[in-house]
Amino acid sequence: MTTDHAKGRTAWYVPDAYIPPHSSGELESHESICVLNCMEEDASIAITVYFEDRDPIEHIEVTVPARRTRHIRTSSLAKDGQTIPVGVPYAFSLESSVPIVVQYSRLDATQPANALMTAIGYFG
Repeated sequence: MTTDHAKGRTAWYVPDAYIPPHSSGELESHESICVLNCMEEDASIAITVYFEDRDPIEHIEVTVPARRTRHIRTSSLAKDGQTIPVGVPYAFSLESSVPIVVQYSRLDATQPANALMTAIGYFG
């Protein structure tokens, strides 16, 4: 039997994020935060987005149901009319009410040869 700690962490960080400003071909460049919630209760998550030259967008609320996964397009994140601009480097953190696992993925379709990058977030 595993402990709750082995099923994830409650704080996650991704220091290198970037939504490509354009795409070529049929696929759209995008990024996703992939969240896995193995717990028996819903995960209430607060996402904070950090920038180099402006104040963060704080406490964007997302829920991932118990024993489910959710893929969150970063271009869909918004709070009080603020969104993540394309072509601007940023970073983000997630704070969850229950342990979760976070993976970050970027599809770069700016060239005919598409690139897919994925990484497990840093947990704290």
